[in-house]
Amino acid sequence: MTQKKTTIVCFGPGPMFKGGIANYNTSLAKAFDKMKDTEVHIVSWTQQYPAIIPRDFIDRKSKVDQLEGTDIKVHYITNYNNPASWQATVNLIRKLNPEKIIFQWAIAIQGIPLGYIAKRLKKNPDMEVYFDLHFVIQKEGSSLDRKLTMLGIKYADSYIVHAFKTAEELKMLFPKKRFEILERGDILIGEGHKVLKLYHPVYDMFKPDPNFNMENAKKELGLKKHVFLFFGFIRKYKGLHNVIQAFARVASQRDDVSLLIIGESFWNTLDNKKISTRLKNATFGLAKKIFLKQQDNEQDYNPLALLDELNLKDIVFVRNDFVPNEEVPYYFQVSDSIMLYYLTATPSGVESIGYNFNMPMLATKVGHFPETVKDGYNGYLAEPDDLNSMALQMIRSIEHPIDRQKVAATSKDMSWHNYAMEILR
Repeated sequence: MTQKKTTIVCFGPGPMFKGGIANYNTSLAKAFDKMKDTEVHIVSWTQQYPAIIPRDFIDRKSKVDQLEGTDIKVHYITNYNNPASWQATVNLIRKLNPEKIIFQWAIAIQGIPLGYIAKRLKKNPDMEVYFDLHFVIQKEGSSLDRKLTMLGIKYADSYIVHAFKTAEELKMLFPKKRFEILERGDILIGEGHKVLKLYHPVYDMFKPDPNFNMENAKKELGLKKHVFLFFGFIRKYKGLHNVIQAFARVASQRDDVSLLIIGESFWNTLDNKKISTRLKNATFGLAKKIFLKQQDNEQDYNPLALLDELNLKDIVFVRNDFVPNEEVPYYFQVSDSIMLYYLTATPSGVESIGYNFNMPMLATKVGHFPETVKDGYNGYLAEPDDLNSMALQMIRSIEHPIDRQKVAATSKDMSWHNYAMEILR
């Protein structure tokens, strides 16, 4: 007799999109797909945000098919700007009739469509609705974020968090709800909402090149002996301005250091000469003035200007655009440490990529970093808003280099397989 397959839906951006959440959702689906007797579907956005947002979210550069060799079916159906597509999404998921659906929750603005979809799916008692929470308190908070987050995630049966801090924020958001926080292997014994405290799995989609020649790569990029890497979208909360200023202090003391900045400026992906882009910028700017606090506006954030101001251009290599997935390993393998001098933090995809290359972390003591970065073991921790402390940790990483085997030990159990197994238990 053939065993019935377990149907699983991973809701979030599919592999045609840029960024960490698309990589995350795809990697999770692939982990489920590798299990015996599963049928896995990615139900994806076609447009994740209001149409006025002036940014291109599509990955137009990566060539490798992330789903090659899998049986995963992808359904691009949900358009933020078209409520009829929200109901079409509900209808599709009901037809698929999954035992579990995992929503990726990464930004408050998606609260209206996700709340609509989750509320209607909740009516099916045989379907367990999870929200995989990449945040509860938004990194750049606005006056609307709390309400949109409550609206978006309140209909979940269960939650997944990657840090105890996120679990505490969930309790604060819903003070009248009962939650039971389970670590790996724990069994639900109460009647509260299940909160799985797991981790951000280590990305295995980025494979180190076994034939990589570090010295040749350093010559190609004009890098010196010790290389610090800032990688990923350039957003204010990631603190690139801190990285550059701290690096300037290190470079004033040593002549054997380089900084590698690899990433796309988040708000600079469209052609500003086009009338459509200008209209989007104007409309989006007006909307932010009405709805958001003044400090939320980061469209003018340009930390790369510091390179000229601090006379650093000769010792900093910059690739200010989106890097195709297949080119990511090159930059991690040529570097010595990954820079995570964030202003605020939830478990980071960049941190996870770093673990994949056994790379020591240099992070600030914010968010979850004190949970994952053990000072002196797998990285060094700096005081937030303290450039001297940040520079000191960079120098420590040179004078007392972290054993990369310790970094490997930190993340050895943080696999996608283990993560997916916890959800299925």
